[in-house]
Amino acid sequence: MEPWREISRAKTETGDTLVLREKAGVFEIRCNGWDLMSNRAHASEERMAGEALAVIADRPAPRILIGGLGMGFTLRAALDAAPADARIEIAEIAPEIVAWNRGPLAPLAGRPLDDSRATVRTGDVADIMGQGRPWDAILLDTDNGPGAVMLAGNAALYAREGLARARAALAPGGVLALWSADRSGPFEALLADEGLSWRLVETPAASGRAEPLHAIYFVV
Repeated sequence: MEPWREISRAKTETGDTLVLREKAGVFEIRCNGWDLMSNRAHASEERMAGEALAVIADRPAPRILIGGLGMGFTLRAALDAAPADARIEIAEIAPEIVAWNRGPLAPLAGRPLDDSRATVRTGDVADIMGQGRPWDAILLDTDNGPGAVMLAGNAALYAREGLARARAALAPGGVLALWSADRSGPFEALLADEGLSWRLVETPAASGRAEPLHAIYFVV
């Protein structure tokens, strides 16, 4: 069998190790030895972006924040659904992931960072979401979800305070979308306890495959 080829690796400020590797056209970003993302399965991220932008489809010049650049598939889907006057900012905490998306990963999602509507910022989405005027949509694809956090700092995004911060950063009638590798009972209980209006979509990870299912939470 063809072996994996390591392309690059990076150490985050918090000491986590990120590795970009490739085998037979399959790219993976791994975090501390675990699979964080791959170009084999991105249909659920695309659905999250498409459905979130459908909620705000009638808004002129929408302002959209994406937490987590990944391999660019969420951004690509958002750009495909957004109007020409949209402004999309991407918060990515690891500058190396931004560099990889401008380099070997760029063709996978059609070079979305080259689109003039997109601006990428290196930093924590929790800090960036409170800056500037309110967002019409916030899409969080920052980890493997509330039940499978890989980077400890991301856990706060799925806690009571993180939800409150995100909702405070939204314009009236805006939408918060959160991607998760699996459903999370405790997170759903938190949403219910907070009295939030939310819905869950379970959708295949990859087109043409019934399983595994990923979970998307929409909070309005």
